[in-house]
Amino acid sequence: MKLCFATNNLHKLEEIQALLGDQFELVTLADIGCNVDIPEPFDTIAENSHEKARYVRDNFAIDCFADDTGLVVDALNGEPGVKSARYAGEQRDSNDNIGLLLNKLASEQNRTARFLTVITLSLEGEYYQFEGSVEGSIIDDKRGTNGFGYDPVFVPKGHSRTFAEMTMQEKSELSHRGRAFAKLVAFLKAH
Repeated sequence: MKLCFATNNLHKLEEIQALLGDQFELVTLADIGCNVDIPEPFDTIAENSHEKARYVRDNFAIDCFADDTGLVVDALNGEPGVKSARYAGEQRDSNDNIGLLLNKLASEQNRTARFLTVITLSLEGEYYQFEGSVEGSIIDDKRGTNGFGYDPVFVPKGHSRTFAEMTMQEKSELSHRGRAFAKLVAFLKAH
């Protein structure tokens, strides 16, 4: 079965293809000729994930899945949330985003946060959603060089290292995205 993963991130594609095995053939947005930045106009991660899957299904008539992820910081009333990638502007620069986050948290004692991923699967005209989250906290300074986004300042609950200090395997076993994708993979293998 051919499925489009609504991404052009080849590392994500490779990781998910390995989880699915050869039962499914995954293709990217570029593979199906989708070269637009799919709009994310909604106020929730779940709605934006659904919108990306709907866009691909409606415009390219292919079964697909899309993910959306956000960092939710309690002391900032849920910011950056759905704006996580563009928190410091349209340039989507991780260093700028982290800088703005740490600046806003400078006088805050409460550093609790969570990552949330929602995956929307469009399969045979039906939509399904799978959610994964991980609790943790934001530290004062960046640590580690692995991962991406807010990984250098996020320490998962019960651990002392940031996601950026962990190997990809360690992070995948704990992460929000890993948990959501595990649910998707289980669903697809049972379908």
